[in-house]
Amino acid sequence: MTALRLFPVALALLVLGAHFLRAGQVTLVAVALATVALLFVRRPWAARALQVGLGLGALEWLRTLALLAGERRAAGVPYLRMTLILAGVALATALSLLAFRSRRVREHFRL
Repeated sequence: MTALRLFPVALALLVLGAHFLRAGQVTLVAVALATVALLFVRRPWAARALQVGLGLGALEWLRTLALLAGERRAAGVPYLRMTLILAGVALATALSLLAFRSRRVREHFRL
């Protein structure tokens, strides 16, 4: 059951890794994948590192949203759908932090 509770965390980090891969930032792809590997480390520091990574990931999605929306607005092309999608991804990434409030996840990481 713990794996099910941590699935949104893994998914958010993998999507973030895909975002970095599309941008050609291979180092950040490796960081995102290494962060996913922390799901198997049953230590409090691993949980904190995952939480920081998810928080930074949500901020990266918001940064990307602002950048792309500004570019599209300046070019005069529609940007509302893209804005809604990226805002949703940022929200989903941030909401995946709620997994760490679960008793089973806290026990998994010995928090």
